[in-house]
Amino acid sequence: MSGLLLDGRNAVIYGGGGAIGGAVARVFAREGARVFLAGRTRAKLDAVARDIAAAGGTAETAQVDVLDQQAVDEHAAEVAAAAGGIDVALDAVSVMHDQGTPLADLSLEEFMRPIDGFLRALFITSKAVARHMGGERPGVILTLSEPGSKLAVGGILGHSVSAAGKEAFSRVLAAELAPRDIRVVCIRPHAVADAPAAGSYTRDLFEPMAAAAGQSVQEMLDGGGMAQGTLLKRLPALAEVAETAAFLASDRAGAMTGTVANLSAGALVD
Repeated sequence: MSGLLLDGRNAVIYGGGGAIGGAVARVFAREGARVFLAGRTRAKLDAVARDIAAAGGTAETAQVDVLDQQAVDEHAAEVAAAAGGIDVALDAVSVMHDQGTPLADLSLEEFMRPIDGFLRALFITSKAVARHMGGERPGVILTLSEPGSKLAVGGILGHSVSAAGKEAFSRVLAAELAPRDIRVVCIRPHAVADAPAAGSYTRDLFEPMAAAAGQSVQEMLDGGGMAQGTLLKRLPALAEVAETAAFLASDRAGAMTGTVANLSAGALVD
């Protein structure tokens, strides 16, 4: 019997070339999963696939726009046909948005951008994979949110509402899919300290805030206000998010669904 958490599982990761998506993909492959990476940028997807192959894992890539429902449906069907089904899916797609602008200066377009982008992608990807899960092949859908879902902080209206929406979506989807033996678990990391260095869009997202404080983005994440606002006085690392995702996708977390795994380092206390 294999000691690997995800031995023989087929995992689709949307945004698989990004910082979090790539980190999760590498750990999934290490734990025995056959990984299918989907996203907009072929070069980033291929870089993650090369890392996985170099470590002895299996990864395949596909250039897919997650906001194109037909393209996502077709890709999921192709994966399921080639692999015999889909066991695990993660939507780690990023949507550039505003943080720091108060209501008086915030446009409707900026407010709606993360809400529409993140939730549209989550709906499209979840619907695409769910039809290839369940029954004799139990499934796991993992989602990502942020502490903004519960924080009362000025200047993050669109971000906060989108994060809360992702968590609500996950809870309701878990109730709907549970009879088909499909679990849905949301992962809520705080800003990930080493994500910008791994190519995350958060470098550009946090640049205005860091500049206003007279710091680099990395200095802000390593010891700035966000880190100091946590109980642990630090922010989570990519490895911690990825390792948690692998556990949640495995049978060891088989009783977990409809919940949020809080990786905020104590910024939020449940």
